[in-house]
Amino acid sequence: MAYWLFKSEPETWSWDQQKKKGAKGEPWSGVRNHTAKLNMIKMKKGDLGFFYHSGEEKAVVGIVEVIGEYRPDPTDAKGQFGLVVVKAVKDMPKPFTLTMAKTTPALAEMSLVKSFRLSVQPVTAAEWKLVCAKGGL
Repeated sequence: MAYWLFKSEPETWSWDQQKKKGAKGEPWSGVRNHTAKLNMIKMKKGDLGFFYHSGEEKAVVGIVEVIGEYRPDPTDAKGQFGLVVVKAVKDMPKPFTLTMAKTTPALAEMSLVKSFRLSVQPVTAAEWKLVCAKGGL
């Protein structure tokens, strides 16, 4: 299993909206960055990801599961990008903020800290475990 981080502006797509989609999940569409695309191509069913609110909040607020692997994104008129489908799994009991990540020495190399603008990022198993622990899971 691999771990990921999915970033979304809460005004555009929020954790509450994701949870309301239930077991059928929601396509993670609209990604227009080639590095993020390559990350999504690597995803497999059952992989887990942090759901991260960007914007003012800047925090991991939940966990999602990949339930649909990479496929073309119908919102991309040029056909260069794709999407995966994710469903909400659980809330993060205590939101894990970007500030917390930046002040945790063991997370200094985490993509969220180093490449915080990337919309879909890999997370190592050690990073996953630490963020979950600090978030109350």
